[in-house]
Formats: sequence, C-alpha cells, structure tokens
Amino acid sequence: MNRRDAKLGTLLIMTLFALQPMAFGAWLAMIPYIKETLSLSKADLALALLGMPLALIVVLQFASRIVARLGPRRTFTVGLPVQTLLILTPFLATGQISLFLALASVGAVVAFMEVALNTYAGRLEKAADTYIMSRCHGFWALGIMVGSLLATTLFFIGPVIAVLVICATSAAFGVWAAQTLPKLQGQEDGPVPKPQKIRDMPRALFLIALFMLLVTLVEGAMHDWAAVYLSERQGGAPEDAGLAVTIFAGFLAAGRFAGDYMKARLGARGVARLTVGLSIAGLVCATVLPGMPALFIGLALTGLGVSIAFPLGISAAASLGDEHEAQNIATMAMIAMSSFLIGPPLIGFLAEWLTLRVALMLLLPGLGLAFYLTRIFPERNLTPKS
Repeated sequence: MNRRDAKLGTLLIMTLFALQPMAFGAWLAMIPYIKETLSLSKADLALALLGMPLALIVVLQFASRIVARLGPRRTFTVGLPVQTLLILTPFLATGQISLFLALASVGAVVAFMEVALNTYAGRLEKAADTYIMSRCHGFWALGIMVGSLLATTLFFIGPVIAVLVICATSAAFGVWAAQTLPKLQGQEDGPVPKPQKIRDMPRALFLIALFMLLVTLVEGAMHDWAAVYLSERQGGAPEDAGLAVTIFAGFLAAGRFAGDYMKARLGARGVARLTVGLSIAGLVCATVLPGMPALFIGLALTGLGVSIAFPLGISAAASLGDEHEAQNIATMAMIAMSSFLIGPPLIGFLAEWLTLRVALMLLLPGLGLAFYLTRIFPERNLTPKS
C-alpha cells in the first residue's frame, strides 16, 4: 500500500470512528427527556435500555458475515443512513416495551457499524504496516462526547429535530468518507470465506477474548459505579460525585490517544503489561489505600490502564489471519459488550452482599490473570511507518 493511500485511509477511518457514534451520543443526551415523556421509573428505564446492547451482542456474529460479503465501505454507505432513521424510533415509543424494541433496532444496525469500523482499521494496520486502532477508539469516544454536547445545545429547536440534524449531518459526511476510503487490495474481492466453527477457531482467539473480558469488566464497572463509590467514600456529597466519572473517562480517552505511540515503542506485549499493571495499581489505590488523594489517583491510573484492552484485542484478532478477520473482530466485540452487561450488575449484587469497596477489590484477581495472559501478545509484530 502506498504512503498516500495509507495516510488518506488513516484520516478517513478515524473520521468515521468519530462520525458514527455521534448518533449514539445524541441519543444519550435525550434519555432524561424520554424518561420524563414516557413516565418511566428508573427500573423500567434500565430494562428498556438493555434493548440496544442485547441486540448488538446477538447480531454481531451475523453482522460479521454480511460485512465480509459487502466490505466495510459499502456497509458504511448503507448502514449510516439506516442508523439515522432508526435512532429516531425511540421518540415514537409509547412505553417500556416499545422503547426496548426501538433501541434493539438501533443496536442491530450499530453491530454492523462496529464490525465494519474495526475490520477496516484492522486491515489498514496490516496493509499500511502502522498502528492506528487505539487512536481510532479515542475518536469514537470523542464522537459520543460531541454528539451529546450538540444534542444538548440544540435541544431548543426540539429534541427530534436536534437528533435528526446531528445524525443526518454526520451520516452524510460519513457516507462521503466511506466512498473516499482507499480500497484495500484483495480484501473486497473474491468469494466470501465460510464462517469458522468454534472448534476451528484459533486457540489464541479465545485467550485474547479472555484477556479482553477481564479488563473490560473493570472498565464497565468503573463507568457505572465510580460516582457512587466516590459519594460513599467522601460521606455522601452527590453534587461532587460526577468528578469520579470525569477523571476516569478523561484518562481512559487520553490512554487511547496515546496507545498507538506506546505500542509502537513497547510492542503489543509491553503495552499490555504496562496498562494492566496500571489498572492493578489504580484499583489498589482506589480501594485499599485510605484518603481521597489515593482514590483520585486510583481512578486516573485505572482509566489509563483499561484504555488499551479493547483496541489491543481487536488488532490482535485481526492479525490472526486475513480470511476470517470480520468474524474474529465480531467475536472480540461481542466479548467486550458482554462484559459491559455483566460487570455493572455483578458489582451491584456483590456490593449488596459485601460492600462496594470490597466488590471492586474482587476485580483484582481477574486483572492478575489478565497480566499473566499478556504473554499471548507478540513483543513486536509491526514496524510502524506512520
């Protein structure tokens, strides 16, 4: 792949990573409005919100076959306009069940987008001999933030119109970017590979998946429980509790933007060990050491530590072979999403039985196993050119 196409592909796929989740970010900003409009309790809303991740997990394996057949570029071209239409369906909901179904439809199309984004990025890393996956996921987080901010800012024109403007604009630019993406040689031609059966999948794929599961369990748990934990530790000052999420999310984003740089210098195994080690140190600071400074340092270190696991796992899955990239990537994404579903309620149940502090401590053995599993990553598998 020539240098010009590599740079163009890198710029455009990062743009798509930022544009695609803007619709999701806009929806997140509208959740309080939907809750009030439908008069849902917190429990009813929580169950309805499960529609999106549950559908995404179910559709991911199926989506991998379609993306392999269409190719990522055509998937974007079709999927982004469909996403724009479906993201409006929650506004048509009349209750909990219809909201669940509306969000399930959104989750289904997002599954195709997730596979297409990560498949193209993984292929580009190999074709251009470069590291981009971590930065791509940094832009994904940035896209959610921008979408949410724009939806909040434009709420005065009406929630439905605000979401439509954001989604239609991002989709239009996304379709242009998809059509402009350089075609990766040999990746969108020829017959579609026959899906792998579980027994035929490489053993390394399952080890990578376990590594991702153990680390992303911590990410999901901290997203949902950091604010509650801070509130408990500082004696119940809810107006300041959001600072915990801000610190954690900010360092998580920073870690993703720095991840490719670190991987280029330390290798995949080195950066995996460094970041998991930071996660362990962060959880120890946040749960074992006394005092608020230790808690804040712990949140920052944990955010940095868990930031690289998902992009690292996606890149490793893509590198296992050219024939089944989409299916391998879909498997990784399914494992990661499953951990986000499992982690928060698991911590909640353990916190009821023990305490939230002890429940978070119980994540440490899993991180210890994840540190051991870092040996599955190569020390250096690329010599980046950009």
